[in-house]
Amino acid sequence: MTIEDRGDAKLITHALAQDTLSKIRDAETEQVAFRKGLVKLGRICGYEIIDGAMETEFVEIETPLTQTTGERVKGLDDVVIINVLRAATPFVEGLLKAFPRAKQGVISAGRDEEAGRDEDGTFPITIDYVKLPEITEEDTVIVADPMLATGSTMCAVLDEITDSQPDPEHLFVLSAVSAPEGLLRVDEAADAADLLTVAIDDHLDDDGFIVPGLGDAGDRAFRTT
Repeated sequence: MTIEDRGDAKLITHALAQDTLSKIRDAETEQVAFRKGLVKLGRICGYEIIDGAMETEFVEIETPLTQTTGERVKGLDDVVIINVLRAATPFVEGLLKAFPRAKQGVISAGRDEEAGRDEDGTFPITIDYVKLPEITEEDTVIVADPMLATGSTMCAVLDEITDSQPDPEHLFVLSAVSAPEGLLRVDEAADAADLLTVAIDDHLDDDGFIVPGLGDAGDRAFRTT
């Protein structure tokens, strides 16, 4: 098993996930390689969720030669992936390689950096667009955002998801890089969510950015400043 429990979160320690993250952290990694890295990381994380959290069942199979017993993953048709626009788009592209039949939702959310951080360390969050599929009690819901910094955006996104939908069987908050402060805030705000991340970084700087981090994932993926 390459998912380790670290208290407030579970850490994906798969060697390829760590290798890919190291490449996209590098400031010399240009846009195309950065996007491809996020896609690859999303795919690996998807496979880790399947291996670590989803049940399997035995089935009878007729091969070209004889009958045998095989094993299939249960619940692959009951997966919902929520894309937190815009940085999560390539990350979600990778997840869809692991869950090609998943239902998809999008939430456009962003923090008001000009307003600055509140006394509690959070940012004001603006939700511009929400389009979610129906979520059922049998679903596995994966909310993907490559950066979990203060947790302000993720808490607002989770409020949108849980406000008018039933509790799913599994709810995962998936990030590539997380700050301890953000993990603690989301963990306290959303007891039902399992927090998954590829790295727990050192701290947030005074502007609320993850250190060492990987920069602005959206800007690096889409060549904006």
